[in-house]
Amino acid sequence: MNPRPFALCVYCSASTTDPGQLTLAARVGTEIARRGWQLVSGGGHVSMMGAVATAARAGGAETIGVIPKHLVHQEVADVDSDELVVTDTMRQRKQVMEDRADAFLTLPGGIGTLEEFFEAWTGGHLGQHTKPMAILDPGGHYTGLFTWLTELRDRGFVPQEALDRITVTPDLTEAFAALEPQPPQGAVLRAI
Repeated sequence: MNPRPFALCVYCSASTTDPGQLTLAARVGTEIARRGWQLVSGGGHVSMMGAVATAARAGGAETIGVIPKHLVHQEVADVDSDELVVTDTMRQRKQVMEDRADAFLTLPGGIGTLEEFFEAWTGGHLGQHTKPMAILDPGGHYTGLFTWLTELRDRGFVPQEALDRITVTPDLTEAFAALEPQPPQGAVLRAI
């Protein structure tokens, strides 16, 4: 029996039509497939969400889509997913995505993407998981957010350890390197 592939949850826009953002999402899907990883996504077949899933599948990656039933038509459920999970609520969607993922990558997005990112980040900071997190931001989409979060750190509202849990980078290779599967704690790697 083969172990399941490393599963990367990607949070991104389900609304933008910007060609540069769609290309970024497709590059991410292609890289997931190249690495032999599995994609966990929001289960929509529109915008960046659809682009990442389509590219991942085109490269041979398994895809798991998780979508709440009230968005099945709005976000055009990704019926091409290897597994499509339909939840009753948005909260259940986020929980299933978090449970099925080994790491989290955030691409540009709006309030839904931010909500998903902040919930996963907070859970990690509070010790609910130790999964790595990265933000791939080649166009500076999140610059203002992290300027503000740094100000909050300086004012004592956000601990540096929380900020240290996230790799923010404009570089795809660096983002994926930050998300690489980690050996179990206490494991010893030996050269053969």
